[in-house]
Amino acid sequence: MRFNDAITGMVLLLFGAAVTIHSQLSFPGLPGQNYGPAFFPTIIGVGLAGCGVILIIQGVLKRHEVPLVVMGEWARSPRHRTNLAIILGCLLFYILAVDFLGFVPTSLAITMLMMIRFGVRPLNALYMAAGSTLIIHTFFYKFLLVPLPWGIMQPIAW
Repeated sequence: MRFNDAITGMVLLLFGAAVTIHSQLSFPGLPGQNYGPAFFPTIIGVGLAGCGVILIIQGVLKRHEVPLVVMGEWARSPRHRTNLAIILGCLLFYILAVDFLGFVPTSLAITMLMMIRFGVRPLNALYMAAGSTLIIHTFFYKFLLVPLPWGIMQPIAW
């Protein structure tokens, strides 16, 4: 599937604006510091919005050469459409479940489900999902100090 750059640019512009606005309105400032937690997300949001504007201009200039949407062969395949639906469903599940279940169980379930769907044997999927989840959790929680939600695992939080 191929979209005209104007469509992709509009999505990028809206997403960049949303990131910028959200980071400016919801992250608290740090007393005595010029740069707080909103600084990096704001830079990312402004950069995304700027790239979106560039893509919109390119798409409008090439609107006669490139149609708005070109469907690829994969879009006619039921298996590929199912894979796309599973990935989008996993993203939605993560958003809705991570606060209650916690990062570790949610990530473990999603990673294992997707690995099994894409052909990994269940026992290997369990090992790889558990290992990758623990490595990712350790990296973000211990090294980057990102407060990942513990959810139901709060009593055994390390």
